[in-house]
Amino acid sequence: MTTTTVRKRAATGSLLGLALGDALGFPTEFNDVPSILAKCGPWAEMELPTPAIVTDDTQMTLALGKGLRTATDMGVLGPDAMVGPVRAEFIAWNRSPENNRAPGNTCLRACDLLERTDLPWQDASQIGSKGCGANMRVAPVGLIPGLSDEQRAGAAQLQSALTHGHPTALAASDLTAHAVRLLAQGAEPTGLVGLLRSYAYENRGRYHERWLGDLWTRGQDPTPEHFIARGWDECLGVLDRLQEAVRTVSPETDPCLATGAGWIAEEALATGLLCFLWFVDEPLTALRRAACTSGDSDSIACLAGAFAGAHLGAEAWPTEWADRIEYRGDLLTLGALWDA
Repeated sequence: MTTTTVRKRAATGSLLGLALGDALGFPTEFNDVPSILAKCGPWAEMELPTPAIVTDDTQMTLALGKGLRTATDMGVLGPDAMVGPVRAEFIAWNRSPENNRAPGNTCLRACDLLERTDLPWQDASQIGSKGCGANMRVAPVGLIPGLSDEQRAGAAQLQSALTHGHPTALAASDLTAHAVRLLAQGAEPTGLVGLLRSYAYENRGRYHERWLGDLWTRGQDPTPEHFIARGWDECLGVLDRLQEAVRTVSPETDPCLATGAGWIAEEALATGLLCFLWFVDEPLTALRRAACTSGDSDSIACLAGAFAGAHLGAEAWPTEWADRIEYRGDLLTLGALWDA
């Protein structure tokens, strides 16, 4: 972990940014842009709601983060150490009375099945779903220090697969965690899309069997390599759209028109990144643009916030916003652990 990463407190910044984007986008989800403007005024002046309540995006991020903390406390992170604690945290989230923020059906169905001790987790996985629930919560995997590339990729895909087993969900989760890690380590945002494209090409035919087991057999693919390549190819397609949009599309345009509405994992990644890359040095403007969208506003904004916070660190967020966010204590505790 670099000195720069410690100084800017990238983990704290990323987790706070994720939750702030989530809270900003919560009231605008399911609304079109004219309705949002009528309700909130000019998008570039949107204010954090009072109280600053988050959705299942932040709740599941914290569940994953706590599960990963338990797993890494036991030693080297591997699939056997990870599945139990993360599964338990996802089940606890599913049962919680605070799970009342319009959670995704895929997460609910999978978590119900994860409670069945007679089922391997692969049978709980919703193999046909590539919803953004796969990667709106994956930032912690990109923030934990000291993981190898194989551990980070495997953990990112496994946490997706517990609920969303579609190969594009796995690949998009891997890419999202990789983007967070690159930004936390000081990668230049101008080169980020190129780095992600290279990473996707390098991993296109790699199935992480140690982490995923025989998950691929639940699909209709002849080989595990064919299974995972489908996911990477869809991600490469949306990265092409992202690269073009960063260069040619006005930030005054609804970003969903350029890179997708964000209900599915690869589009949530691309549209969250687009908002971040439009406003690299203006993190609040990035969140506001992401929240004023015609698609899955809270998930798009939470990803934009995760990227901006990883890049700029904890100081990106004004105190009057950060101090009001729901679950602030949990977010700061995990951030401090991974920034230490």
